[in-house]
Amino acid sequence: MKAVLTIGGSDSGGGAGIQADLKTFEAFGVFGTSALTVLTAQNTTGVQDLHPVPASFVQAQIASVLSDFPIAAIKLGMLFRAEIIEAVEAVVRDLKGSIPVVLDPVAISRAGSALLDPAGEAALRRLFTLATVATPNRHEFARFIGPEPFGASAQAFVEANGCAVVAKNRREADGCSDWLFQPGQSPERFDSPIASEANTHGTGCTFAAALTAQLALGARLSEGVRAAKAYLYEAIRRAPGLGSSNGPIAHRLE
Repeated sequence: MKAVLTIGGSDSGGGAGIQADLKTFEAFGVFGTSALTVLTAQNTTGVQDLHPVPASFVQAQIASVLSDFPIAAIKLGMLFRAEIIEAVEAVVRDLKGSIPVVLDPVAISRAGSALLDPAGEAALRRLFTLATVATPNRHEFARFIGPEPFGASAQAFVEANGCAVVAKNRREADGCSDWLFQPGQSPERFDSPIASEANTHGTGCTFAAALTAQLALGARLSEGVRAAKAYLYEAIRRAPGLGSSNGPIAHRLE
C-alpha cells in the first residue's frame, strides 16, 4: 500500500481540510498520514475560531512521519502564516523531484476572504516553484497566476515556475471544465456536468487529495486530474445533506 502525507488545517465539521484528505485517501486505497497546521472550530456555516499550531511542532510532525513511512506523494493545504510555510518549504525543498507535491494554495476563501497575511502570501509564492502541480480556486488563480484569459497567463506561469496548474470549475453552457497546464505541453481540457450547488464544502481539498492519491499510485498528471474530477463529481452528487448550510460531500462512494 502506498503512503501519502497531507500537511494542512483541521476541519472540526469533517468536510474539508485534513479530515477530507484522509477520507479521500482511504477511498483511493492509499494510506494517509498527516501534519496539522491549524485547528479550526468549523461547521457548514463557517469558521468560528482557529488556533495555529507552532511552526516547530508542524516540522516535528512532518519529520516524524517521513522518518518512518515511505511517503509516495505530499499534499499541501492550509498553511496559514509565513512561519509555517517556511517550515514546510524547508522539508519540501529537500524532496523536490523525488516525489510528487500537490499544492492547494489555501490563501483566499471561495467567498474572497484572505486566509494569509502579506508575509505568508510572499512565502507561499515560493512553494509554487517546489510543487509538481497547483490547484488554486478562482480567487487564488487571479492573485498568484494571472487574470483572464486564464490560458495565456497559466501557460506563462507554468513555464516560468516549472509547476503545472489546474484551472478548476470554469463554467460552460452545458457544464463545467477544468484545464491542466503543464510546462512544454498544450493545455488539456476535462469536462463534466454540474452535479449540485447545494453541498460543495471541501471540494477543493478533496480534488487535491484525490489527485495526490492518483500520483502516489503512479498515474500521469493528466490521468490523475481526470480521475480526481470524476471522483469529485460523484462525491458531490451523493452528498449526504448534512448541516444547515453548505454541506459536506460524500467521500465514500461504495
